[in-house]
Amino acid sequence: MNQRKRRILFIDRDGTLITEPEDKQIDSLEKLELFDGVIPALLKLQEAGYELVMVSNQDGMGTAAYPQQDFDIPHQKMQAIFRSQGIVFTAEHIDPHFEYENSTNRKPGIGMLLDYLKSGELDLNDSWVIGDRQTDLQLAENMGIDGLLIGDGNDDSLSWADICHLLINKPRQAETHRKTNETEIEVKVDLDASDGSKISTGIGFFDHMLDQLASHGGFQLQLHCRGDLEIDEHHTVEDCALALGQTLNQALSDRRGIGRYGFSLPMDESLAEVSIDLSGRPAIVFQAAFPRDQVGEFSTEMVKHFFASLSQSLGAAIHIKVSGENTHHMIEAIFKGVGRALRPALAKQGFEMPSTKGIL
Repeated sequence: MNQRKRRILFIDRDGTLITEPEDKQIDSLEKLELFDGVIPALLKLQEAGYELVMVSNQDGMGTAAYPQQDFDIPHQKMQAIFRSQGIVFTAEHIDPHFEYENSTNRKPGIGMLLDYLKSGELDLNDSWVIGDRQTDLQLAENMGIDGLLIGDGNDDSLSWADICHLLINKPRQAETHRKTNETEIEVKVDLDASDGSKISTGIGFFDHMLDQLASHGGFQLQLHCRGDLEIDEHHTVEDCALALGQTLNQALSDRRGIGRYGFSLPMDESLAEVSIDLSGRPAIVFQAAFPRDQVGEFSTEMVKHFFASLSQSLGAAIHIKVSGENTHHMIEAIFKGVGRALRPALAKQGFEMPSTKGIL
């Protein structure tokens, strides 16, 4: 099973979760006011699979000027309100150092969040820092993730409704650059677009098959490969499959809301039976007896190898059985059939995880 990365929202407290009073210190229940729209937004973001982590600097917390109880009482009330609405912060990181102390825990320093970066579990492509200051955006940059600035709607700042819409409805896109001694490949996919595919591998029949796979799969594919075709097509076909699977896997993110399964395709006298499960677990079952060994510059032995490599990097069980008399038709039926099986499997509706395990 592919180990899914953690998609985490690192959220500032004052001015982001709760409004910040003029004296910059929320030290009483009277000053506690939730930021507009924060509860419905966080509920939707949780449902979409994001993990919530609070990150806040509190100058001098625990000193005589800012007694610990002055922080704790309104903070605990805020926590209780969020919990009552079903909002769960998996962790809180609160730093008490003054700005002039130059603590690495003060934003934009990443001291409080180093464990997330060192763990290798953080999804750098879909984790975000959300805050109301430029230091929050700088923190995001220092972590190697993106940041969102919340505010009153002026300039580049966003509301919680804006942020929720942006993160939940962002296109399912990904790109991969793979370079080895045998090939150099650039792949881009957009799972929610179906037009505009551009494919160039140096093997005409393979280009046609990849175009059929994307067209019938209902996704946009841009793939360019420079391979060692002076030797043969093996490395080009194999590496294109691995790069394509890796890119599709990245675009699927945690696979929440997808159809997961997809089924069958006749091609004239040929019949391809295809079943797919985007389970996160690679498996390949392939049954075919091609009448000839070559179609153009494409060896028929590479058909199984392509889908075995795709299964490996995509994390999918792919079952293929084909019969027929015309090798061209049989191979095309397979690629079209896999595309047609992928179409409902890739399709997304809602945010339900299509697994009783809670993860794919």
